[in-house]
Amino acid sequence: MNIIIKPLIIFEMFNQHLVKLILLRCAGFNNIDIKHAAEFGIKVLKVPAYSPEAVAEHAMTMILTLNRKTHKAYNRVREGNFSLEGLMGFNLHESKVALIGTGNIGTAFYKILKVLGCKIAAYDPYPKEALLAEGLIYGTLEETLKDAEVVSLHCPLSEENHHMINSNNLKLFKKGAMLINTSLGA
Repeated sequence: MNIIIKPLIIFEMFNQHLVKLILLRCAGFNNIDIKHAAEFGIKVLKVPAYSPEAVAEHAMTMILTLNRKTHKAYNRVREGNFSLEGLMGFNLHESKVALIGTGNIGTAFYKILKVLGCKIAAYDPYPKEALLAEGLIYGTLEETLKDAEVVSLHCPLSEENHHMINSNNLKLFKKGAMLINTSLGA
């Protein structure tokens, strides 16, 4: 859960307890009011970067877990229940995956999707020439999301994409679609 730390009272409390450092386990500062932290002499550090492949693999792990319901199956087996009822997923092969953002992580995720034989639709305001050369087709956000069975976000939070996924865009997804967000964001 992301907790937005902004109120002055929190920094005052930190200061009373001699907190001098907040270390974030993310690549962005959007959850901390840096200005107020500095006023109280609290230094804020973040992770400089993540392995693009590690984040892409994590996104794929979440998709496979949700699709094949391995978390539910694991719990059932522990309870001695070997029923397959309610555990059926769908083939990712030939499924439409909306890839939102094709930076380093999005590119690594694209390579995984290609191996699985997914139909990949991409959206990025700055298409990558190398991916275009490989045959990746970019579209508008609406075209990319339309009838997607999986939507995976790989873009930093910015003014332009704040609330990119909203009630209007959710209507474009295929019924029962998965939304995977391993991006930065509030």
